[in-house]
Amino acid sequence: MRHKRLAKKFGRSPEHRAQLMRMLCAALIIHDRIETTLKKAKQARKDAEKLVTLARKGTLAARRLAAARLRSPEAVKRLFDVVVPAQAGRNGGYTRITKLGKRRGDATEMCVLEWVTATPAAETPAETPAAE
Repeated sequence: MRHKRLAKKFGRSPEHRAQLMRMLCAALIIHDRIETTLKKAKQARKDAEKLVTLARKGTLAARRLAAARLRSPEAVKRLFDVVVPAQAGRNGGYTRITKLGKRRGDATEMCVLEWVTATPAAETPAETPAAE
């Protein structure tokens, strides 16, 4: 039975699973939006929101903990310099999951994981050519 087991295993070893979540969180921080499966997004959301809560402290210790968890200097810098100031005034709920439908190959539910301050994936306007 899996009572009170919150984390999904994704059919991976613990080290591989931890690296997968680090990679997803770092990609979310760097690119502001990632497209992934629904189950991976739900797990990455938990980790990303914990990182933002940690980074809101702004201390050197918080920066070092974030660096240890992300293992990407670029992501740590962007987390503290861009993401946290954009989330100022929010007490949680920093991310949004927008479902995209099923993937053609294996019918896995796909979604977009993005920061709440970004424009939603469903409402992103199509690019229009500039009028001359």
